[in-house]
Amino acid sequence: MTHPDPDAVLVVGVGACADAPVEEVLGLVRAAVRETGRGEDAVAELATVEVKGEEPAIVRAAAALGVPLVTYSARELADVTVPNPSARSRAAVGTPSVAEAAALCGGGELVVPKRKSTPAGRPSMATCAVAARPRPAAPDLRHHGDAEVRDDGAALTDLAVNVRSDTPPAWLKEVIAASLDDLAAYPDGRTAREAVAAHHGVPADRVLLTSGAAEAFVLLARALKVRHPYVVHPQFTEPEAALRDAGHEVGRVLLREEDGFRLDPAAVPEEADLVVLGNPTNPTSVLHPAGSLTQLARPGRALVVDEAFMDAVPGEREALAGRTDVPGLIVLRSLTKTWGLAGLRIGYVLAAPDTIRALAQTQPLWPVSSPALAAARACVSPRALAEAGHAAHRVASDRAHLLAGLAELSFAGVSAVGPAEGPFVLVRVPGAAGVRERLRGRGFAVRRGDTFPGLGPDWVRVAVRGRATSDAFLAALREVVGP
Repeated sequence: MTHPDPDAVLVVGVGACADAPVEEVLGLVRAAVRETGRGEDAVAELATVEVKGEEPAIVRAAAALGVPLVTYSARELADVTVPNPSARSRAAVGTPSVAEAAALCGGGELVVPKRKSTPAGRPSMATCAVAARPRPAAPDLRHHGDAEVRDDGAALTDLAVNVRSDTPPAWLKEVIAASLDDLAAYPDGRTAREAVAAHHGVPADRVLLTSGAAEAFVLLARALKVRHPYVVHPQFTEPEAALRDAGHEVGRVLLREEDGFRLDPAAVPEEADLVVLGNPTNPTSVLHPAGSLTQLARPGRALVVDEAFMDAVPGEREALAGRTDVPGLIVLRSLTKTWGLAGLRIGYVLAAPDTIRALAQTQPLWPVSSPALAAARACVSPRALAEAGHAAHRVASDRAHLLAGLAELSFAGVSAVGPAEGPFVLVRVPGAAGVRERLRGRGFAVRRGDTFPGLGPDWVRVAVRGRATSDAFLAALREVVGP
Protein backbone atom coordinates (compact mmCIF):
# COMPACT_ATOMS: atom_id res chain seq x y z
CA MET A 1 0.00 0.00 0.00
CA THR A 2 1.26 3.47 -0.89
CA HIS A 3 -0.07 6.76 0.43
CA PRO A 4 -1.71 8.78 -2.35
CA ASP A 5 -1.06 12.39 -3.22
CA PRO A 6 -3.18 14.45 -0.80
CA ASP A 7 -4.71 16.27 -3.80
CA ALA A 8 -5.76 13.02 -5.48
CA VAL A 9 -9.23 11.49 -5.33
CA LEU A 10 -9.88 7.85 -4.49
CA VAL A 11 -11.73 5.37 -6.66
CA VAL A 12 -12.80 2.17 -4.91
CA GLY A 13 -13.26 -0.93 -7.05
CA VAL A 14 -15.76 -3.35 -5.53
CA GLY A 15 -16.86 -6.91 -6.12
CA ALA A 16 -19.54 -8.74 -4.16
CA CYS A 17 -21.40 -12.03 -4.22
CA ALA A 18 -25.14 -12.07 -4.68
CA ASP A 19 -26.91 -11.35 -1.39
CA ALA A 20 -23.77 -10.00 0.24
CA PRO A 21 -24.71 -7.91 3.31
CA VAL A 22 -24.30 -4.19 2.75
CA GLU A 23 -22.56 -3.96 6.13
CA GLU A 24 -19.86 -6.33 4.87
CA VAL A 25 -19.28 -4.40 1.66
CA LEU A 26 -19.41 -0.98 3.30
CA GLY A 27 -17.18 -2.05 6.19
CA LEU A 28 -14.58 -3.44 3.78
CA VAL A 29 -14.62 -0.27 1.69
CA ARG A 30 -14.23 1.96 4.72
CA ALA A 31 -11.38 -0.13 6.07
CA ALA A 32 -9.57 0.05 2.72
CA VAL A 33 -10.02 3.83 2.58
CA ARG A 34 -8.58 4.15 6.09
CA GLU A 35 -5.46 2.33 4.87
CA THR A 36 -4.77 5.23 2.53
CA GLY A 37 -4.67 7.72 5.41
CA ARG A 38 -7.50 9.70 3.81
CA GLY A 39 -11.07 10.28 4.89
CA GLU A 40 -14.24 9.09 3.20
CA ASP A 41 -14.65 12.55 1.67
CA ALA A 42 -11.72 11.70 -0.63
CA VAL A 43 -13.73 8.92 -2.32
CA ALA A 44 -14.97 10.10 -5.72
CA GLU A 45 -16.76 6.96 -6.89
CA LEU A 46 -17.32 3.25 -6.44
CA ALA A 47 -16.68 1.13 -9.53
CA THR A 48 -17.57 -2.43 -10.48
CA VAL A 49 -18.36 -4.69 -13.43
CA GLU A 50 -21.71 -4.23 -15.21
CA VAL A 51 -23.17 -7.54 -14.03
CA LYS A 52 -22.62 -6.42 -10.42
CA GLY A 53 -24.01 -2.91 -10.96
CA GLU A 54 -27.42 -3.85 -9.53
CA GLU A 55 -26.17 -5.77 -6.48
CA PRO A 56 -28.08 -4.16 -3.58
CA ALA A 57 -25.05 -4.18 -1.27
CA ILE A 58 -22.88 -2.32 -3.79
CA VAL A 59 -25.64 0.14 -4.71
CA ARG A 60 -26.39 0.90 -1.06
CA ALA A 61 -22.69 1.24 -0.19
CA ALA A 62 -22.31 3.91 -2.88
CA ALA A 63 -25.42 5.68 -1.57
CA ALA A 64 -24.12 5.55 2.00
CA LEU A 65 -20.86 7.18 0.90
CA GLY A 66 -22.73 9.69 -1.26
CA VAL A 67 -20.76 8.86 -4.42
CA PRO A 68 -21.77 7.60 -7.87
CA LEU A 69 -21.53 3.93 -8.79
CA VAL A 70 -19.69 3.52 -12.11
CA THR A 71 -19.87 0.26 -14.05
CA TYR A 72 -17.63 -1.15 -16.77
CA SER A 73 -18.16 -4.04 -19.15
CA ALA A 74 -16.22 -7.24 -18.52
CA ARG A 75 -14.40 -6.63 -21.81
CA GLU A 76 -13.22 -3.21 -20.62
CA LEU A 77 -11.99 -4.65 -17.33
CA ALA A 78 -10.29 -7.61 -19.02
CA ASP A 79 -7.98 -5.17 -20.80
CA VAL A 80 -6.72 -3.70 -17.49
CA THR A 81 -3.46 -5.09 -16.13
CA VAL A 82 -3.84 -5.94 -12.43
CA PRO A 83 -1.23 -7.08 -9.88
CA ASN A 84 -3.40 -9.79 -8.32
CA PRO A 85 -5.28 -11.68 -11.05
CA SER A 86 -7.66 -14.48 -10.13
CA ALA A 87 -8.57 -17.38 -12.38
CA ARG A 88 -11.81 -17.76 -10.41
CA SER A 89 -12.78 -14.18 -11.14
CA ARG A 90 -11.91 -14.55 -14.82
CA ALA A 91 -14.08 -17.64 -15.08
CA ALA A 92 -17.00 -16.04 -13.25
CA VAL A 93 -17.24 -12.61 -14.86
CA GLY A 94 -14.57 -12.51 -17.56
CA THR A 95 -12.06 -10.25 -15.83
CA PRO A 96 -9.01 -11.22 -13.74
CA SER A 97 -9.99 -8.99 -10.80
CA VAL A 98 -13.19 -7.03 -10.56
CA ALA A 99 -11.99 -4.87 -7.69
CA GLU A 100 -8.53 -3.95 -9.00
CA ALA A 101 -9.55 -3.61 -12.64
CA ALA A 102 -12.58 -1.46 -11.80
CA ALA A 103 -10.47 0.80 -9.58
CA LEU A 104 -7.90 1.27 -12.35
CA CYS A 105 -10.14 1.32 -15.42
CA GLY A 106 -10.36 5.12 -15.49
CA GLY A 107 -6.62 5.55 -14.93
CA GLY A 108 -4.60 6.28 -11.83
CA GLU A 109 -2.36 4.35 -9.46
CA LEU A 110 -3.34 1.40 -7.27
CA VAL A 111 -2.75 2.43 -3.65
CA VAL A 112 -4.57 -0.40 -1.86
CA PRO A 113 -4.43 -3.78 -3.65
CA LYS A 114 -7.27 -6.26 -3.51
CA ARG A 115 -8.66 -6.88 -0.05
CA LYS A 116 -11.23 -9.49 0.98
CA SER A 117 -13.78 -9.16 3.72
CA THR A 118 -13.21 -11.41 6.73
CA PRO A 119 -16.57 -12.33 8.26
CA ALA A 120 -16.58 -14.76 11.15
CA GLY A 121 -17.62 -18.32 10.39
CA ARG A 122 -18.16 -18.12 6.62
CA PRO A 123 -16.31 -17.33 3.37
CA SER A 124 -15.71 -13.80 2.18
CA MET A 125 -18.49 -12.25 0.07
CA ALA A 126 -16.78 -8.99 -0.92
CA THR A 127 -13.55 -7.63 -2.35
CA CYS A 128 -12.30 -4.11 -2.91
CA ALA A 129 -9.25 -2.18 -4.06
CA VAL A 130 -8.43 1.52 -4.09
CA ALA A 131 -6.82 3.63 -6.81
CA ALA A 132 -5.80 7.28 -6.66
CA ARG A 133 -6.43 9.64 -9.57
CA PRO A 134 -5.58 13.30 -10.10
CA ARG A 135 -8.46 15.42 -8.87
CA PRO A 136 -10.61 16.53 -11.82
CA ALA A 137 -11.46 20.17 -12.27
CA ALA A 138 -14.60 21.10 -10.36
CA PRO A 139 -17.67 21.71 -12.56
CA ASP A 140 -18.20 25.36 -13.40
CA LEU A 141 -21.46 25.98 -11.56
CA ARG A 142 -21.73 29.46 -13.10
CA HIS A 143 -21.73 28.25 -16.70
CA HIS A 144 -25.16 28.60 -18.33
CA GLY A 145 -26.50 27.98 -21.81
CA ASP A 146 -26.45 31.61 -22.88
CA ALA A 147 -22.63 31.47 -22.84
CA GLU A 148 -22.78 29.10 -25.83
CA VAL A 149 -24.37 31.69 -28.11
CA ARG A 150 -22.57 34.93 -27.34
CA ASP A 151 -19.22 36.64 -27.68
CA ASP A 152 -17.96 35.19 -30.95
CA GLY A 153 -20.19 37.00 -33.43
CA ALA A 154 -21.29 33.79 -35.11
CA ALA A 155 -24.85 33.50 -36.39
CA LEU A 156 -25.88 30.35 -34.56
CA THR A 157 -29.16 28.48 -34.25
CA ASP A 158 -29.64 28.45 -30.49
CA LEU A 159 -30.23 24.95 -29.13
CA ALA A 160 -28.38 25.75 -25.91
CA VAL A 161 -30.96 27.94 -24.13
CA ASN A 162 -34.26 26.44 -23.03
CA VAL A 163 -36.49 29.46 -23.72
CA ARG A 164 -39.34 28.57 -26.09
CA SER A 165 -38.71 29.83 -29.59
CA ASP A 166 -40.85 32.58 -31.20
CA THR A 167 -41.64 34.18 -27.84
CA PRO A 168 -42.85 36.39 -26.31
CA PRO A 169 -46.04 36.39 -28.39
CA ALA A 170 -47.31 39.67 -29.82
CA TRP A 171 -50.18 40.03 -27.34
CA LEU A 172 -47.79 39.69 -24.39
CA LYS A 173 -45.45 42.31 -25.86
CA GLU A 174 -48.43 44.66 -26.05
CA VAL A 175 -49.24 44.08 -22.37
CA ILE A 176 -45.65 44.80 -21.38
CA ALA A 177 -45.45 47.89 -23.60
CA ALA A 178 -48.66 49.29 -22.07
CA SER A 179 -47.11 48.99 -18.60
CA LEU A 180 -44.37 51.47 -19.54
CA ASP A 181 -46.78 54.36 -18.94
CA ASP A 182 -46.59 53.52 -15.21
CA LEU A 183 -42.80 53.57 -14.85
CA ALA A 184 -42.86 56.80 -12.84
CA ALA A 185 -44.61 54.95 -9.98
CA TYR A 186 -42.95 52.43 -7.70
CA PRO A 187 -43.96 48.83 -8.51
CA ASP A 188 -46.95 47.46 -6.61
CA GLY A 189 -46.99 43.65 -6.72
CA ARG A 190 -50.25 43.00 -4.88
CA THR A 191 -52.44 42.43 -7.91
CA ALA A 192 -49.92 40.15 -9.61
CA ARG A 193 -49.42 38.22 -6.37
CA GLU A 194 -53.15 37.69 -6.01
CA ALA A 195 -53.41 36.56 -9.63
CA VAL A 196 -50.69 33.95 -9.15
CA ALA A 197 -52.28 32.80 -5.89
CA ALA A 198 -55.68 32.42 -7.57
CA HIS A 199 -54.12 30.42 -10.40
CA HIS A 200 -52.74 27.87 -7.93
CA GLY A 201 -55.69 28.00 -5.55
CA VAL A 202 -53.75 29.22 -2.52
CA PRO A 203 -53.92 32.37 -0.33
CA ALA A 204 -51.79 35.31 -1.44
CA ASP A 205 -49.63 35.00 1.70
CA ARG A 206 -48.24 31.75 0.24
CA VAL A 207 -46.82 33.56 -2.84
CA LEU A 208 -43.64 35.58 -3.28
CA LEU A 209 -42.84 37.21 -6.64
CA THR A 210 -39.15 37.19 -7.57
CA SER A 211 -36.81 38.52 -10.21
CA GLY A 212 -36.73 35.15 -11.95
CA ALA A 213 -36.33 31.77 -10.26
CA ALA A 214 -32.60 32.42 -9.88
CA GLU A 215 -33.28 35.17 -7.32
CA ALA A 216 -35.36 32.70 -5.33
CA PHE A 217 -32.37 30.40 -4.93
CA VAL A 218 -30.32 33.27 -3.51
CA LEU A 219 -33.12 34.18 -1.09
CA LEU A 220 -33.45 30.58 0.09
CA ALA A 221 -29.70 30.26 0.64
CA ARG A 222 -29.63 33.43 2.74
CA ALA A 223 -32.92 33.19 4.62
CA LEU A 224 -33.24 29.53 5.60
CA LYS A 225 -31.35 28.46 8.72
CA VAL A 226 -30.13 25.06 7.61
CA ARG A 227 -27.06 23.03 8.53
CA HIS A 228 -27.05 20.14 6.08
CA PRO A 229 -28.27 21.23 2.62
CA TYR A 230 -28.22 18.67 -0.18
CA VAL A 231 -28.73 19.20 -3.91
CA VAL A 232 -29.84 16.34 -6.15
CA HIS A 233 -27.69 16.30 -9.30
CA PRO A 234 -27.39 16.47 -12.22
CA GLN A 235 -29.64 19.52 -12.21
CA PHE A 236 -29.60 23.30 -12.61
CA THR A 237 -26.41 24.44 -10.89
CA GLU A 238 -27.56 27.80 -9.53
CA PRO A 239 -29.06 26.38 -6.29
CA GLU A 240 -25.73 24.91 -5.23
CA ALA A 241 -23.82 28.00 -6.30
CA ALA A 242 -26.14 30.23 -4.25
CA LEU A 243 -25.83 27.99 -1.20
CA ARG A 244 -22.03 27.97 -1.43
CA ASP A 245 -21.95 31.75 -1.87
CA ALA A 246 -23.98 32.03 1.35
CA GLY A 247 -21.35 30.02 3.23
CA HIS A 248 -23.03 26.61 3.30
CA GLU A 249 -21.25 23.30 2.85
CA VAL A 250 -23.37 21.52 0.27
CA GLY A 251 -23.85 17.78 -0.03
CA ARG A 252 -24.61 16.18 -3.37
CA VAL A 253 -26.87 13.27 -4.24
CA LEU A 254 -25.81 12.05 -7.69
CA LEU A 255 -28.42 10.24 -9.74
CA ARG A 256 -27.11 7.48 -12.01
CA GLU A 257 -27.29 7.10 -15.75
CA GLU A 258 -27.91 3.39 -15.18
CA ASP A 259 -31.14 4.30 -13.38
CA GLY A 260 -32.19 6.76 -16.07
CA PHE A 261 -31.29 9.62 -13.68
CA ARG A 262 -34.45 8.83 -11.73
CA LEU A 263 -34.75 9.62 -8.03
CA ASP A 264 -34.50 7.00 -5.31
CA PRO A 265 -35.74 8.85 -2.20
CA ALA A 266 -33.65 6.54 -0.02
CA ALA A 267 -30.48 8.00 -1.55
CA VAL A 268 -31.04 11.33 0.23
CA PRO A 269 -29.32 11.24 3.66
CA GLU A 270 -31.53 11.52 6.71
CA GLU A 271 -29.41 14.40 8.00
CA ALA A 272 -30.50 16.63 5.10
CA ASP A 273 -32.53 19.56 6.42
CA LEU A 274 -32.75 21.14 2.94
CA VAL A 275 -33.17 19.14 -0.27
CA VAL A 276 -33.22 20.80 -3.70
CA LEU A 277 -34.19 19.14 -6.96
CA GLY A 278 -35.85 20.03 -10.24
CA ASN A 279 -38.98 18.54 -11.80
CA PRO A 280 -38.82 18.08 -14.71
CA THR A 281 -35.09 18.18 -14.14
CA ASN A 282 -32.71 20.34 -16.11
CA PRO A 283 -30.66 18.93 -17.92
CA THR A 284 -31.90 15.31 -17.80
CA SER A 285 -35.52 16.08 -18.83
CA VAL A 286 -36.67 13.47 -16.30
CA LEU A 287 -40.10 14.00 -14.74
CA HIS A 288 -40.08 12.46 -11.27
CA PRO A 289 -43.36 11.11 -9.83
CA ALA A 290 -44.89 13.48 -7.32
CA GLY A 291 -45.11 10.57 -4.89
CA SER A 292 -41.34 10.07 -4.99
CA LEU A 293 -40.80 13.74 -4.18
CA THR A 294 -43.26 13.85 -1.31
CA GLN A 295 -41.45 10.87 0.25
CA LEU A 296 -38.58 13.29 0.87
CA ALA A 297 -40.74 15.59 3.02
CA ARG A 298 -40.59 15.42 6.80
CA PRO A 299 -40.80 17.82 9.75
CA GLY A 300 -37.69 19.95 10.08
CA ARG A 301 -36.70 19.61 6.42
CA ALA A 302 -37.22 22.16 3.65
CA LEU A 303 -38.02 20.45 0.34
CA VAL A 304 -37.35 22.79 -2.59
CA VAL A 305 -38.77 21.66 -5.95
CA ASP A 306 -37.81 23.74 -8.97
CA GLU A 307 -40.75 23.53 -11.38
CA ALA A 308 -39.38 26.07 -13.84
CA PHE A 309 -40.28 23.78 -16.77
CA MET A 310 -43.46 22.20 -15.42
CA ASP A 311 -45.72 24.33 -17.63
CA ALA A 312 -44.03 22.68 -20.63
CA VAL A 313 -45.41 19.30 -19.48
CA PRO A 314 -48.90 18.57 -20.88
CA GLY A 315 -51.36 18.76 -18.02
CA GLU A 316 -48.51 19.63 -15.62
CA ARG A 317 -48.44 15.99 -14.52
CA GLU A 318 -46.63 15.41 -11.21
CA ALA A 319 -46.77 19.12 -10.27
CA LEU A 320 -46.62 20.02 -6.58
CA ALA A 321 -47.40 23.72 -7.03
CA GLY A 322 -50.48 24.55 -4.98
CA ARG A 323 -50.05 21.62 -2.58
CA THR A 324 -50.38 22.69 1.07
CA ASP A 325 -50.35 19.22 2.64
CA VAL A 326 -46.62 18.50 2.21
CA PRO A 327 -44.53 19.65 5.19
CA GLY A 328 -41.66 22.00 4.34
CA LEU A 329 -42.56 22.15 0.64
CA ILE A 330 -41.23 25.13 -1.33
CA VAL A 331 -42.05 25.24 -5.05
CA LEU A 332 -40.31 27.59 -7.49
CA ARG A 333 -41.85 28.60 -10.80
CA SER A 334 -40.45 30.63 -13.69
CA LEU A 335 -42.34 32.54 -16.37
CA THR A 336 -39.23 33.14 -18.46
CA LYS A 337 -39.04 29.76 -20.25
CA THR A 338 -42.45 29.28 -21.81
CA TRP A 339 -43.04 32.98 -22.46
CA GLY A 340 -39.58 34.11 -23.59
CA LEU A 341 -39.07 36.59 -20.75
CA ALA A 342 -35.50 35.77 -19.72
CA GLY A 343 -34.56 39.42 -20.19
CA LEU A 344 -37.47 40.65 -18.06
CA ARG A 345 -36.83 38.34 -15.05
CA ILE A 346 -40.03 37.11 -13.45
CA GLY A 347 -40.77 34.07 -11.31
CA TYR A 348 -42.35 33.18 -8.00
CA VAL A 349 -42.18 31.00 -4.87
CA LEU A 350 -45.03 29.01 -3.37
CA ALA A 351 -44.55 28.05 0.29
CA ALA A 352 -45.96 28.30 3.81
CA PRO A 353 -46.61 31.88 4.95
CA ASP A 354 -43.78 31.90 7.51
CA THR A 355 -41.31 30.82 4.82
CA ILE A 356 -42.63 33.49 2.44
CA ARG A 357 -42.17 36.14 5.14
CA ALA A 358 -38.58 35.02 5.81
CA LEU A 359 -37.73 35.19 2.11
CA ALA A 360 -39.42 38.58 1.69
CA GLN A 361 -37.34 40.05 4.50
CA THR A 362 -34.21 39.09 2.54
CA GLN A 363 -35.42 40.72 -0.69
CA PRO A 364 -34.50 44.30 -1.55
CA LEU A 365 -37.28 46.86 -1.87
CA TRP A 366 -39.30 46.70 -5.11
CA PRO A 367 -37.51 43.58 -6.41
CA VAL A 368 -39.83 43.06 -9.40
CA SER A 369 -40.32 45.78 -12.02
CA SER A 370 -43.71 47.07 -13.16
CA PRO A 371 -43.36 45.51 -16.64
CA ALA A 372 -42.52 42.15 -15.03
CA LEU A 373 -45.55 42.43 -12.75
CA ALA A 374 -47.76 43.15 -15.75
CA ALA A 375 -46.32 40.09 -17.47
CA ALA A 376 -46.96 37.93 -14.39
CA ARG A 377 -50.63 38.91 -14.35
CA ALA A 378 -50.98 38.24 -18.04
CA CYS A 379 -49.19 34.87 -17.98
CA VAL A 380 -51.63 33.36 -15.47
CA SER A 381 -54.73 34.62 -17.30
CA PRO A 382 -57.09 32.05 -18.86
CA ARG A 383 -55.92 33.03 -22.36
CA ALA A 384 -52.27 32.50 -21.47
CA LEU A 385 -52.89 29.21 -19.71
CA ALA A 386 -54.72 27.86 -22.73
CA GLU A 387 -51.88 28.94 -25.01
CA ALA A 388 -49.28 27.39 -22.69
CA GLY A 389 -51.24 24.14 -22.73
CA HIS A 390 -51.26 24.03 -26.53
CA ALA A 391 -47.54 24.87 -26.58
CA ALA A 392 -46.78 21.99 -24.20
CA HIS A 393 -48.40 19.52 -26.59
CA ARG A 394 -46.45 20.97 -29.53
CA VAL A 395 -43.22 20.63 -27.56
CA ALA A 396 -44.05 16.99 -26.77
CA SER A 397 -44.61 16.24 -30.45
CA ASP A 398 -41.46 18.09 -31.54
CA ARG A 399 -39.45 16.33 -28.82
CA ALA A 400 -40.62 12.91 -30.03
CA HIS A 401 -39.47 13.85 -33.54
CA LEU A 402 -36.06 14.93 -32.26
CA LEU A 403 -35.64 11.76 -30.18
CA ALA A 404 -36.53 9.57 -33.15
CA GLY A 405 -33.84 11.29 -35.20
CA LEU A 406 -31.27 10.89 -32.45
CA ALA A 407 -32.08 7.18 -32.19
CA GLU A 408 -31.03 6.79 -35.83
CA LEU A 409 -27.52 7.88 -34.82
CA SER A 410 -27.04 5.09 -32.30
CA PHE A 411 -24.49 3.52 -34.67
CA ALA A 412 -22.15 6.37 -33.68
CA GLY A 413 -22.74 5.95 -29.94
CA VAL A 414 -25.33 8.74 -29.72
CA SER A 415 -28.02 8.10 -27.12
CA ALA A 416 -30.62 10.28 -25.41
CA VAL A 417 -31.94 9.99 -21.87
CA GLY A 418 -35.56 8.94 -21.85
CA PRO A 419 -38.37 9.19 -21.35
CA ALA A 420 -37.80 12.93 -21.74
CA GLU A 421 -40.55 15.25 -20.54
CA GLY A 422 -39.03 18.75 -20.71
CA PRO A 423 -38.43 21.14 -23.62
CA PHE A 424 -34.88 19.78 -23.96
CA VAL A 425 -33.11 16.41 -24.14
CA LEU A 426 -29.86 15.18 -22.61
CA VAL A 427 -27.69 13.38 -25.15
CA ARG A 428 -24.57 11.27 -24.73
CA VAL A 429 -22.17 11.83 -27.62
CA PRO A 430 -18.66 10.35 -27.62
CA GLY A 431 -16.12 13.17 -27.80
CA ALA A 432 -18.78 15.79 -27.10
CA ALA A 433 -16.35 18.69 -26.78
CA GLY A 434 -15.13 18.22 -30.33
CA VAL A 435 -18.64 17.54 -31.57
CA ARG A 436 -19.88 20.84 -30.08
CA GLU A 437 -17.16 22.78 -31.87
CA ARG A 438 -17.84 21.09 -35.19
CA LEU A 439 -21.56 21.77 -34.78
CA ARG A 440 -20.75 25.45 -34.22
CA GLY A 441 -18.96 25.39 -37.54
CA ARG A 442 -22.22 24.20 -39.07
CA GLY A 443 -24.25 26.91 -37.33
CA PHE A 444 -25.65 25.15 -34.24
CA ALA A 445 -24.99 25.85 -30.55
CA VAL A 446 -25.76 23.13 -27.98
CA ARG A 447 -25.25 23.22 -24.21
CA ARG A 448 -22.16 21.46 -22.86
CA GLY A 449 -22.97 18.90 -20.18
CA ASP A 450 -19.74 18.59 -18.24
CA THR A 451 -20.49 21.61 -16.03
CA PHE A 452 -23.36 19.70 -14.40
CA PRO A 453 -22.18 17.64 -11.40
CA GLY A 454 -22.74 13.97 -12.13
CA LEU A 455 -22.16 14.29 -15.88
CA GLY A 456 -18.90 13.83 -17.73
CA PRO A 457 -17.37 15.18 -20.92
CA ASP A 458 -19.55 13.10 -23.26
CA TRP A 459 -22.85 14.90 -22.65
CA VAL A 460 -24.71 17.76 -24.32
CA ARG A 461 -28.16 19.24 -23.77
CA VAL A 462 -30.25 20.07 -26.83
CA ALA A 463 -33.30 22.34 -26.74
CA VAL A 464 -36.45 21.13 -28.49
CA ARG A 465 -37.33 23.27 -31.50
CA GLY A 466 -39.67 22.92 -34.48
CA ARG A 467 -39.24 19.96 -36.80
CA ALA A 468 -37.52 21.89 -39.56
CA THR A 469 -34.89 23.16 -37.13
CA SER A 470 -34.45 19.71 -35.60
CA ASP A 471 -34.06 18.09 -39.02
CA ALA A 472 -31.35 20.59 -39.95
CA PHE A 473 -29.60 19.96 -36.64
CA LEU A 474 -29.82 16.18 -37.02
CA ALA A 475 -28.32 16.40 -40.50
CA ALA A 476 -25.43 18.46 -39.15
CA LEU A 477 -24.94 16.03 -36.24
CA ARG A 478 -24.90 13.08 -38.63
CA GLU A 479 -22.15 14.80 -40.64
CA VAL A 480 -20.15 15.38 -37.46
CA VAL A 481 -20.41 11.92 -35.89
CA GLY A 482 -21.02 9.74 -38.96
CA PRO A 483 -18.48 7.58 -40.75
